[in-house]
Amino acid sequence: QVQLVESGGGLVQAGGSLRLSCAASGGTFSTYRMGWFRQAPGKARDFVAAISRSGGFTDYADSVKGRFVISRDNGKKTVYLQMNSLKAEDTAVYYCARLLGSDYYNDHNYDYWGQGTQVTVSS
Repeated sequence: QVQLVESGGGLVQAGGSLRLSCAASGGTFSTYRMGWFRQAPGKARDFVAAISRSGGFTDYADSVKGRFVISRDNGKKTVYLQMNSLKAEDTAVYYCARLLGSDYYNDHNYDYWGQGTQVTVSS
């Protein structure tokens, strides 16, 4: 069974940075594309970023483009989300997930999810 465990969340001041990690176990990590989503209280779960199997292709939501960077280390079976210039609007629970099909913007195309890690940005 595949497990994904996020870490690195916490409380940070606006303008600061955090790096989230998602450690995978129980599967062949390098075979799968990965994504990050986030969910604020009372809101839907929204796409943040996605990355190809080798890391050669990445894509981002417009709201985080230029501020966040997704990367992966297949040897460590870990995907990262470097978050810079954080804003109060970035406050949410952040989830990593494994992509099965096409259309990585749609959370229904992911089969395994982590438990989430809370990111709170104070203004």
